[in-house]
Amino acid sequence: MPDPTFAPVVVGTDGSPPADRAVTWAAEEAMRHRRPLRIVHVIERWVHDIPLFPPPGMRESLSERGLRLLADAKALARERGPAEVTTELAQDSTAHALCDLSRQAYELVLGHRGLGGFTSLLLGSTGLRVAGCAAGPVVIVRGDGGRVNGEVVVGLDLPDDPSAALEYAFDAANVRSARLRVLHAWQLSAPLIAAEYPFDLTEIEQDNCWNVAQALAPWRKRHPDVEIVEDVVRDHPVSALVDASGRADLVVVGARGHIGLGSIRLGSVGHGIIHHSHCPVAVVRPRD
Repeated sequence: MPDPTFAPVVVGTDGSPPADRAVTWAAEEAMRHRRPLRIVHVIERWVHDIPLFPPPGMRESLSERGLRLLADAKALARERGPAEVTTELAQDSTAHALCDLSRQAYELVLGHRGLGGFTSLLLGSTGLRVAGCAAGPVVIVRGDGGRVNGEVVVGLDLPDDPSAALEYAFDAANVRSARLRVLHAWQLSAPLIAAEYPFDLTEIEQDNCWNVAQALAPWRKRHPDVEIVEDVVRDHPVSALVDASGRADLVVVGARGHIGLGSIRLGSVGHGIIHHSHCPVAVVRPRD
């Protein structure tokens, strides 16, 4: 594992407009964090594993096209000014290649859909696997990716350990000189509602506010320069985060479960916000 201080921002591209927006966002992100940028294009391994003879020149044509896409993406990134931009042409399944690269990356950046191996990225199985298996943060660039609202939103799920998501979110707010909205959404479960027990909703909300304040207390001390807004709402977490994303530059959520291509462990909240957010989404998994 390379020194994490110099780990690059890695972005996947296929030349599609959403991928170009991801490259632009990643280049700006590399500038903000003073990190190198690595741009990757993946040629699916099946092209090289065809048991019969492939069409003449097929492999060479795909490689040449990939190199052209990388050159164009590098020129696009250079317009945003990162100090160091490198490119890589990988040959593997898209999910495996990107998840392997995530182990050496500060974060992995993807467009929300694309062409070729990136078709319907994050709306189909390949993209969901990438978000579910990556070894660190994965940023899905939704919306135009270029708005500046001065706010980062992080979803806080109180039963889980929020450290990885909070650390990423505070860092993101700090480098943007943005306020950080810490959003906790809660609901009564359907069985409790059906039981018609006379719950004191005001008391429940006050308890939730107190728990959020307690969870954030050490982070306030560590980041005294970051403006924090504690936002406790009675709503479904996905609905609340999607609504907040309309006024944010970035939404941060934690990932759940174990890393593995065979099983996706995003959780329903991460899955929902990836599909419906109005701005880029960072899915943050604790590193081993």
